[in-house]
Amino acid sequence: MLASVLLALAIVVISWALAILALLLAGKPETARNIAAFLPDSLILVRRLLGDPGVPRSRKLALWALLAYLALPFDLVPDFLPVVGQLDDAIVAAAVLRFVLRGAGPARLAELWPGSPEGLAVLSRLAFGA
Repeated sequence: MLASVLLALAIVVISWALAILALLLAGKPETARNIAAFLPDSLILVRRLLGDPGVPRSRKLALWALLAYLALPFDLVPDFLPVVGQLDDAIVAAAVLRFVLRGAGPARLAELWPGSPEGLAVLSRLAFGA
C-alpha cells in the first residue's frame, strides 16, 4: 500500500521535473521557474487558507475533507473506468479549490498567494473566471 503511494508520488515528481527540464531546454527559463514554483506555492496557499480567520469555516472543512480524500489508500472511483478513473483526484481537487477560493474571495487570494503574479493570474482565472 505504502509502496504504491510512494511510486505514484515519484511518478508525479519525475514528470514535473521532466516538464521543467523540457522548458529549460526549449529556452524558456522564466516559464520553467513559474511551473517549478507553482506546486509549492499552491501548498503554501492551502496552509494559509486553513489558518486564515477570514476564510469561512465551511470552506476550511472542505479543504480538510479534500486532504482526507486524497490521503485515502484506495480510490473511490476505480481506475479501470476510462478517463474518470485516472482523473478523479484532480477533478475533486479542482472543484474543492474553486469552492474554497470563491469563498475566500479574490482579495484574500491575492493577499495569501506566495508566488508569482503569473501564478496568481492562473488561479484567479480558474477560480473566478477573471
